[in-house]
Amino acid sequence: MAGRLFLPEVDLTCPVCCEIFRDPVVLKCSHSFCASCLQQYWNQQRRNRDCPLCRTQSLDDPVPSLTLKNLCESCTHESEEPEEAVEELYGEPGELCPHHGEKLKLYCLLDKEPICVVCHTSRKHKQHECCPVSEALVDVKEKMKSALTALKQRTREEFEKLHNFLHAEENARMEALKREEEQKTEQMKQKVEEMERKIASVSESIRVLEEEMASEGITVLHVSFNDCPVEDPVMPPGALIDVAKYVGSLMFHVWEKMHKIAKYTPVTLDPNTAAPWLILSDDLTTVCDSDEKQKLPDNPERFDPDTGVLGSEGFTSGRRAWDVNVGDNTAWVVGVAKESVQRKEKVSSVLKNGYLCVYFYHKMYFAGTSPLTRLNLKRNPQKIRVQLDCDKGKVSFYDPHNNALIYSFKQAITEKVFPYFWVGCQQCPLTVEPVEVLLSVAESAT
Repeated sequence: MAGRLFLPEVDLTCPVCCEIFRDPVVLKCSHSFCASCLQQYWNQQRRNRDCPLCRTQSLDDPVPSLTLKNLCESCTHESEEPEEAVEELYGEPGELCPHHGEKLKLYCLLDKEPICVVCHTSRKHKQHECCPVSEALVDVKEKMKSALTALKQRTREEFEKLHNFLHAEENARMEALKREEEQKTEQMKQKVEEMERKIASVSESIRVLEEEMASEGITVLHVSFNDCPVEDPVMPPGALIDVAKYVGSLMFHVWEKMHKIAKYTPVTLDPNTAAPWLILSDDLTTVCDSDEKQKLPDNPERFDPDTGVLGSEGFTSGRRAWDVNVGDNTAWVVGVAKESVQRKEKVSSVLKNGYLCVYFYHKMYFAGTSPLTRLNLKRNPQKIRVQLDCDKGKVSFYDPHNNALIYSFKQAITEKVFPYFWVGCQQCPLTVEPVEVLLSVAESAT
């Protein structure tokens, strides 16, 4: 039914209410509308009586269209479930416009928000390009599908690296086992050949002895049995396969090798908080500024317009530390931010706004106090170490090159705080440095 009525329903739809015409009227410009929709539109325009589509001024009263009305009634009667057919065409009914009480059936492409048909004719959206909400939903779903596909591919690649490592480790162990097997087999072969030579020698001595005994000569009295020693075969050390070497704590030893190729960064950037101007690396450890604003969802967690991004994990207790490679970046801020910081307004990254940070701007270093504290450093650090101690309420900054203290905040941590990064330089990114992971075995108590 929906497929058969799809085209007629589009032709019989009022462009204002987006529903099948009710009491259709036609203007001199040949455009048709519901009589009530047109009158409501003109009431909002007050003195203007223009066409909602082409804006042509209409001096004459609209003329009822009996033919169009009959076609609409016929279409409605033929549909067994008319409400479901309309929902199939335009999607499920959405929320109502808070300003006009109409259904949000349009999507403003400029302001990126759903609007009603009355909003479309208002000053705010009058010249804006719009599309039906159903089309906007299709676009959003396609973008989400594309992002999900990229995420799946990234995950698959990471696990493929692990699979390749395990396959290589398995092949290496099997090859080592094969070599040892061949070596031990060759040793056993040599031992068997040596024993065969000894057996042949003993057999020959026995044959000679038997001949002399058969001659009944006096020489048999001079035969010594020590001339034919028979020794039990002795297995040389290391003749067996070293089973323990191959299966003993196998998973641990493989894990021990794996940690040498696996990177660990103490902070992972959260792309859902990154400002639309920021570019994040695939592994979410690097952030760089750009001059192009990306089309990203305006979710509450995202910084906009400020070019900030948070770490994915927040802290309320314990101690944490991470190094940030600032390199030759000419404008940066690093530190921590409270979960409650304002993200939809451009504010200074200072203590009174919920930030505990240091930053570099106009070739000067500052601590984000109120007012700012100018920092006089003896050298320009290439890396900044952030040390967070939630229990003591302390955030300190160091130069890892010489472990020199840059600045230290003493502030009680009363809510969750997140690693914070702000960047205003397009040439040089900020990068969270990986840390070395050490494996150790706990010694049993004596």
